[in-house]
Amino acid sequence: MPDTAPTPNYARVMLKISGEALMGDQGFGLHPPTVERVARQVEELHRLGVEVCMVIGGGNIFRGLQGSAQGMERTTADYMGMLATVMNALAMQSALEALKVNTRVISAIPMDQVCEPYIRRRAVRHLEKKRVCIFAAGTGNPYFTTDTAATLRANEMKCQAIFKGTQVDGIYDSDPKTNPDAVRYEKVSYDEVLAKNLKVMDASAIALARDNKLPIVVFSLAAPGGLAGVLSGQGKFTMVTE
Repeated sequence: MPDTAPTPNYARVMLKISGEALMGDQGFGLHPPTVERVARQVEELHRLGVEVCMVIGGGNIFRGLQGSAQGMERTTADYMGMLATVMNALAMQSALEALKVNTRVISAIPMDQVCEPYIRRRAVRHLEKKRVCIFAAGTGNPYFTTDTAATLRANEMKCQAIFKGTQVDGIYDSDPKTNPDAVRYEKVSYDEVLAKNLKVMDASAIALARDNKLPIVVFSLAAPGGLAGVLSGQGKFTMVTE
């Protein structure tokens, strides 16, 4: 850690991570040390005064599209995927509260015994009170991904940017894990992402971000300076803007 704490360039952000990011080296489920590592990065942001929203995918537990591809009715499969995101959100809440960070899990599908229903004004108030808001169950509708849910909630919460944590340090023109000559973009436009079919977020999420001029920052969850460093403009990442 550097001697001086990084100074974030954003006051309110959306952190989007995949469910797979929480399974560590396992092939399935939750890996508690990995969940704790992500929670510590969020706790550092919280300590620096940044208001944090989160959306976590559910692919480490169940992915609706895969279930549909195996013969399951698509709507049912998607609702199962939404429930998986609630499980991940509760795990992240537990890890954050162990670090003394106040959180709220807010679900698009009402389930009052485990989390709050989504009410926009109430969620905004939580952020103003410096609580981390973890939005679960996607948009509450089938056929929409958690990428779209993250972009929707980021706009509703008036976040200044979406930070998408991945396993690579930005957006490449091809998969850097299989192509050593893959070229990394420092900055790319929404239209380029759509035209070149770059695997950042699904097209609905990119279009929604573009229409609302919401920047998307793609970075590695294993970045040396952590999430706080990326928010301060340090390290490698790709910015998606106009």
